[in-house]
Amino acid sequence: EIVIAAIVGAAGLVPTLAAARAGKRLLLANKEAVVCAGALLTDAVRAGGATLLPVDSEHSAIHQCLAGARRLESDVRRLILTASGGPFRQQHDLSAVTPEQACAHPNWVMGRKISVDSATLMNKGLEVIEASRLFGFDAARIAVVVHPQSVIHSMVEFGDGSVVAQLGTPDMRTPIAYALGWPDRIESGSAGLDFTRLGALSFEAPDRARFPCLDLAYRALQAGPGACIVLNAANEVAVQAFLERRLSFVSIAAVIDDTLGRLAPATPQSVDEVLAIDAEARSAAARAAGNLGTR
Repeated sequence: EIVIAAIVGAAGLVPTLAAARAGKRLLLANKEAVVCAGALLTDAVRAGGATLLPVDSEHSAIHQCLAGARRLESDVRRLILTASGGPFRQQHDLSAVTPEQACAHPNWVMGRKISVDSATLMNKGLEVIEASRLFGFDAARIAVVVHPQSVIHSMVEFGDGSVVAQLGTPDMRTPIAYALGWPDRIESGSAGLDFTRLGALSFEAPDRARFPCLDLAYRALQAGPGACIVLNAANEVAVQAFLERRLSFVSIAAVIDDTLGRLAPATPQSVDEVLAIDAEARSAAARAAGNLGTR
């Protein structure tokens, strides 16, 4: 039986763990479950005999690129996650950004929360943490590159210098079909690439000064699992405040930074401990958001 875990945010943690313990074929579209409880989830997958397959386009791409490869550093140099850059890639003044503007993604059709995460690059930061948990690579071996066309969904650089990339149209039906059919391939319904009309593919480094959420995610990953829970909770609170026009776009990162600086939880050993850290972080983030307001 197949379970698609797609509940947005930390709310998806408990049902995702239940599906893993029940030995289901678990198609993971909820990155927060891995971010908040990576070790608990992988332990539940092993204990229940479940199969875990990522549905995020980036992690689906990595899964495909790593097929048959060993994970040794001598074999795989690094994972390279691509980011579209969001709606503000070429906009320098972000002080007056509205929720409507932040939710207008240039390539993908997504929900409001994940659209804001894409605009701040926090979505990519969460994906870095998820990639570390799913594939067993530390932060130093996971890179992010901006690729505005969203044709290359991620890449793997191998020890001999070669790079394998997964390409496709920006259509979520493709990674969903891959997860549903794996190890076989099934029809997705998405359009194929016409390379004669594709044009140039461009790449650039992410602007970490304008989009500090990416570095906040790397900071949390290096600090440990407890910090990743704090990061996710603070981000959810800050994004909700922004969508409700109680917080400015540029203050989202400030709320997360403040919350990470105030809390340093130990690695959780149970779901209850994960939820306790999450609750404490949400309270701290709500206070920070209230203090910052729409400044």
